[in-house]
Amino acid sequence: QVQLRESGGGLVQPGGSLRLSCTASGRIFFIDAMGWYRQAPGKQRELVAAITRVGSTNYADLVKGRFTISRDNAKNTVYLQMNNLKPEDTAVYYCNADIHDGLGNRAYWGQGTQVTVSS
Repeated sequence: QVQLRESGGGLVQPGGSLRLSCTASGRIFFIDAMGWYRQAPGKQRELVAAITRVGSTNYADLVKGRFTISRDNAKNTVYLQMNNLKPEDTAVYYCNADIHDGLGNRAYWGQGTQVTVSS
């Protein structure tokens, strides 16, 4: 069974930085795209950033220039470096990965990690 485990969330002041990590474990044959989504209270889950296996990236307009997504394929891990954080970045951040687990390609989700930006 495949699991995604996130870490790195927390409370930070406006203008501060956080780095999120997400590691996939279990029966993994191949990981294609990986990404980060977020969901604020009362809002729909939205894409923050995504990265392909070969490193092509895509960002939501609201985070361009502030957030950087990267991955380490050898460690089955994706990162999200978040700089110049704003109160509107407050949300639960979820890791997502398209994984071939031996039975086929499936989208897996992490349990989420809370990011709170407040003074």
